[in-house]
Amino acid sequence: MPLHMHVGADDLLRCRFAVSPLCQAHEAVRTLRRPERHGYHLPWLRRVREAVAGLDLSELWLLMPGRGGYTPDFLGPPPQVPYAPFEEELTRMRATDPAVAHRELVLSLDCTPGAADTPHGRAMLADPARAVQRLADLTERAWQALVAPDWPRLRALLEADIAYRSRQLADGGLERLFADLRPSLRWADGTLTIRTSTVPARTQDLDGRGVLLMPSVFVWPDVVSGFAPPWQPTVIYPARGVGGLWREPAAKTADALVRLLGANRAAILSGLEEPATTTALAARHRLAPSSVSAHLAVLRDAGLLGSRRQGHQVLYERTPLGMALVGGG
Repeated sequence: MPLHMHVGADDLLRCRFAVSPLCQAHEAVRTLRRPERHGYHLPWLRRVREAVAGLDLSELWLLMPGRGGYTPDFLGPPPQVPYAPFEEELTRMRATDPAVAHRELVLSLDCTPGAADTPHGRAMLADPARAVQRLADLTERAWQALVAPDWPRLRALLEADIAYRSRQLADGGLERLFADLRPSLRWADGTLTIRTSTVPARTQDLDGRGVLLMPSVFVWPDVVSGFAPPWQPTVIYPARGVGGLWREPAAKTADALVRLLGANRAAILSGLEEPATTTALAARHRLAPSSVSAHLAVLRDAGLLGSRRQGHQVLYERTPLGMALVGGG
């Protein structure tokens, strides 16, 4: 069923992008429940299997009903800034008004027959303030086990997606942006239509609040929309490059490229299929950040890489010459 978002003139001034590590933590938890729909993440699922065995995620899963269900907004409210740290977002979650938490818990538990009568369900409804803190504690443990070890890589992918989308917006406006964002999104006559089976057909006026666009690593293949007032309407969509996210650098980079550049520089250049930061590249190639920084400087000076600032980080990407060299190798 489609959701029609009517975008007014004031809304156009308030369309923005953001990265939410808190959202990624909850989407990672959700992914554990439906691995058959996430073939791209099978390497990650295999790697976190041991960490998951030590986590009891039943309270969070109780609030993540299947298709068409409602997950409480307070679990991951839309970030107020483009790149909020996880700790900052978690603090906002902990500060949730118990009355708001109770209302949203009721809505979520009602989506699953019998959920409100389970021990966890009864405990949440009886003491929503305590439930918020327990859910925040569990979210923090899930973050540390499932997402934090890979966050430099994930963040680089999400920031690269935002940089790409921002260029589309600058070049062709919302029409070009939404045309390429996802097949289930359509922009026409001032209305953003999201074709999804997770909500009944309805219409939403943004009323000058604009729309927040958030790329996600774990939401694929879905597009998720939601957040009732006072939250800003939000569209969560799959980030570009998810298909190659967990792919390790090739075991043997092309010999000619290695002879030309050296093993580490050849590996860095070959592996830059999406823009990435020094930190992400260091983690990916298991090198010291200082060594990666030196290699990047040489590759950039040779005209094989370009760099640009995104937020407080610098992203590196291949130039056309770098692409041609990798392709020729």
